[in-house]
Amino acid sequence: MADSQPLLSLDGDPVAAEALLQDVFRIVVDEVIRKGTNASEKVCEWKEPEELKQLLDLELRHEGESQEQILEHCRAVIRYSVKTCHPRFFNQLFSGLDPHALAGRIVTESLNTSQYTYEIAPVFVLMEEEVLKKLRALVGWSSGDGVFCPGGSISNMYALNLARYQRYPDCKQRGLRALPPLALFTSKECHYSIKKGAAFLGLGTDSVRMVKADERGKMIPEDLERQISLAKAEGAVPFLVSATSGTTVLGAFDPLEAIADVCQHHGLWLHVDAAWGGSVLLSQTHRHLLAGIQRADSVAWNPHKLLSAGLQCSALLLRDTSNLLKRCHGSQASYLFQQDKFYDVALDTGDKVVQCGRRVDCLKLWLMWKAQGGQGLERRVDQAFALARYLVEELKKREGFELVMEPEFVNVCFWFVPPSLRGKKESPDYSERLSKVAPILKERMVRKGSMMIGYQPHGPLSNFFRMVVANPALTRADMDFLLNELEWLGQDL
Repeated sequence: MADSQPLLSLDGDPVAAEALLQDVFRIVVDEVIRKGTNASEKVCEWKEPEELKQLLDLELRHEGESQEQILEHCRAVIRYSVKTCHPRFFNQLFSGLDPHALAGRIVTESLNTSQYTYEIAPVFVLMEEEVLKKLRALVGWSSGDGVFCPGGSISNMYALNLARYQRYPDCKQRGLRALPPLALFTSKECHYSIKKGAAFLGLGTDSVRMVKADERGKMIPEDLERQISLAKAEGAVPFLVSATSGTTVLGAFDPLEAIADVCQHHGLWLHVDAAWGGSVLLSQTHRHLLAGIQRADSVAWNPHKLLSAGLQCSALLLRDTSNLLKRCHGSQASYLFQQDKFYDVALDTGDKVVQCGRRVDCLKLWLMWKAQGGQGLERRVDQAFALARYLVEELKKREGFELVMEPEFVNVCFWFVPPSLRGKKESPDYSERLSKVAPILKERMVRKGSMMIGYQPHGPLSNFFRMVVANPALTRADMDFLLNELEWLGQDL
């Protein structure tokens, strides 16, 4: 085969490979970075699935294609993808585009290494520890452990596993038969990954006891105490409480000091899911929302959200200094983690995690932090709070907009009440009719490509919009546009 005609490929042709990449980078700069962040461009070019399949030419064939066809595929992928860097993309808890973080992602992808050993990732093993050390310091810990995980859901799942292992280390070898019936506690406003994690780990979703939340979405410590006592009375063994700092919909922060008191009294592991709200720790003005977080045993924090570090960047932080991560997850694979290496094998961090191959997620955050400094990132967080407050005040001035509640974070939840429903709140079908408004407006804005904003029902509440103010490029003009566009899209309803 080596002597036969070379395949249609760039293998062995560095000049052609470089030319291709330069062309691709030009397309990315033009179509993603320049147009994708331009408010006058569309957030998305919506197509129905069958049409989109044809436009993308998704079939994988036996023969290779020309480089011009490959470049056209790149253009098509970008053209029909949602531009999450767009200033009118308000749909998720992540948005925006930080150029330094993007540079870090490009370097990461180009080097294509795995985070598991110092042998093949010396720079990133040291860098990851330095970044985790900085994040731990912001939590309030002078020592500890941690790891970057593939998403906050996995960080939460790791916390459950570590808490279980710490109490019942035999379960690593003997499995569920080594365990009594266990109970963990979280609020009804928690992220769904807590129940998923319990199911995945074999604890079962019945082991998750849902603690009541108040009208603002915060866990009620008194009900936590009641639920723990109830679980014990039923013969279950409580082992973990998962509090939330920044709930997904309402942006609520659980009262960590009071919850930590309960955990301390009962000897329970306290995990704080701060995937969304953790970045508030950078702000001297607003970090009081997480008061007490230093008393946690573990913290999940996603800098890819409010800090715009880019997907994915999810840290699990531990107060533990006993190498719990490695004891819980390690399997000592002899082909990777040889103990007679010529360097300090403590630098081989791969046995801390369930994964074998693990992508590098620290460089984008490190490079962005180097460029912005802690002060720059603090300004970014404070600006998001300020814009959210501006939006709230503007919303109050307009007919047809109604707050679900006064926000304490950058989640602004509200209803748009169209002309036909104004003044009719007492009508028996008001809630049912109001619930249909958000889905209709969402379809209209997506098909038009003008913006994207999420909606949802919440308990007894009809569908409402959840505006997320996270993109560091946002201005007051974008807040005004949001309100004007909803008025325009809903004027006939």
